[in-house]
Amino acid sequence: MNEILVIGIESTAHTAGIGIFSSTRGILANEKSEYKPISGGIHPREAAEHHSKTFPSLLKSALEKANCRMKEIAAVAVALGPGMGPCLRIGASLARALALKYGKPLVPVNHAIAHIEIARYSTRMEDPLVIYVAGGNTLITTYVEGRYRIFGETLDISLGNCLDTFARETELGFPGVPEVEKLYHKGTQLLDLPYIVKGQDVSYSGLLTHALELFKKGYAIEDLCYSLVEIAYSMLVEVAERALVHTKKKEIVLTGGVARSKILQKKLFLMAKIHNARFSSVKPEYAGDNGAMIAYAGYLALTSGIVIPVDKSFIKPLWRLEQVEIPWRKF
Repeated sequence: MNEILVIGIESTAHTAGIGIFSSTRGILANEKSEYKPISGGIHPREAAEHHSKTFPSLLKSALEKANCRMKEIAAVAVALGPGMGPCLRIGASLARALALKYGKPLVPVNHAIAHIEIARYSTRMEDPLVIYVAGGNTLITTYVEGRYRIFGETLDISLGNCLDTFARETELGFPGVPEVEKLYHKGTQLLDLPYIVKGQDVSYSGLLTHALELFKKGYAIEDLCYSLVEIAYSMLVEVAERALVHTKKKEIVLTGGVARSKILQKKLFLMAKIHNARFSSVKPEYAGDNGAMIAYAGYLALTSGIVIPVDKSFIKPLWRLEQVEIPWRKF
């Protein structure tokens, strides 16, 4: 079997990433650089500038690590969405340039689909219920009849954004999830915060607002972090359990940046155990945004005949995952 090499470009938010996947050797390179805001949240224009400055060195490093040259690459895969417009344009521009210069096919990749597929790849799960939690996304999905269907999601802000914003407003630092979780272990009192679940959907904006109000009133930051994490994660586990029972899946996989959380992993593991389901989390190096997941998803798409003309490769900031056909899966 001839080796197929696919290079993947990620630039949907704060991470510029380039990965290379081999059909025979797996992931050969996964280089990335993260934009870190000096103050406030992610500024799309500043993040885009960061990406444009770091991509040349990332490309060079990825090719060196994979010990290959662009002429050996079979295709260029790029995340065209969802994400921040200015950031997406930088990655798309690089991908188009490489495809044109070296005469390679261009493969469009949905960022969320890439998170799902890299989780399946790294955990060897065949048909799991997928819990995708990150700074910009919180949803529960699984494969049904040719596409990933959403069985639950946030109605407002994502789980990662909720914790990041709380950490920023209370000056705990960025990224917020690990900083909030450090203090979670020091909390002793579960405060009365909104627990908002609607069917299989969750809502985090009210939880965040109330937690910040209690912070301004002088409540202990340790108790606030404990309560915020306990309630936010429990909400997610509840809707995931409903989806598990509804879909009758026997596997659960956690993916996205927040998937690194040992606290969330433990809660989902215990829930899965009750239902005799297997639980696993994506490998930490593939949890946050990265180029390797784009390269791997690009390989799956390429070998299923999915390519896009350069002049049609528009970015899609609001590209939802259920809009994407999944021809590489048969069940």
